[in-house]
Amino acid sequence: MAEDESDRGYLLDNRQSEAGIRFGALAELFNPVTFRHVDDLGIGPGMRCWEVGAGGPSVPLGLAERVAPTGTVLATDIDVSWTHDIAGGTIEVLSHDVAADPPPPGGFDLVHARLVLVHVADRAEALRRMVQALRPGGWLLLEDADPMLQPLPCPDESGPEQRLANRLRSGFRTLMEGRGADLAYGRTLPRVLREAGLEEVQADAYFPITSPACDVLEAATVRQVRHLLTAQGIATDEDIDRHLANVATGRLDVGTAPMISAWGRRP
Repeated sequence: MAEDESDRGYLLDNRQSEAGIRFGALAELFNPVTFRHVDDLGIGPGMRCWEVGAGGPSVPLGLAERVAPTGTVLATDIDVSWTHDIAGGTIEVLSHDVAADPPPPGGFDLVHARLVLVHVADRAEALRRMVQALRPGGWLLLEDADPMLQPLPCPDESGPEQRLANRLRSGFRTLMEGRGADLAYGRTLPRVLREAGLEEVQADAYFPITSPACDVLEAATVRQVRHLLTAQGIATDEDIDRHLANVATGRLDVGTAPMISAWGRRP
């Protein structure tokens, strides 16, 4: 990233190699939750789905399995580096900014975004455009983190390893807020869906606190923002090396922020 871009834009740049590792860990942690909701909403053959901010390929591929052979999945992101290879057949991949570009035409049975809006500066406009893209009776499924609801990666702060992990996560949250992230956005999802005119709104939350995928996600995320943590004096290289070594032991019990899933139907 160029120097003049270092203090703006998406903190977790998809162009970095760690992004692919993060996408894999996120899929392992959250795909069972996402597709439980997708299946409960009745998404099946012949339907049209829009996956907003797809990032990696796992969710578009899972949606394609459900709507094939006659349905379609549109996977969009500002950066489609990790999804362009899955384009074809049921799946279309398109570079698209949900808060700035017109919504895709045609009407969708499902519009889904996971861990996207928390990073979007104009969340209200992005939400408006996603609702606009729904056909009558279509479902909007939003899933977003709420780091302030449970801010500690190690809730059991039992020693120096856990205290270091929590200090680094606090610094990471500071970096996110500096890029315009709303770290309490997840809890607002039921309300914002109702305010957008959707009906049958419901929500739940998922909070993994110990798993190999949590460790993989933590290590990849810290490596991805290491240069920013050190440049802003949040942590030293020694701090980060020690934390990564602690994570690698598999005994740190490091978790993720709660992910809140909310869904509603367009009248």
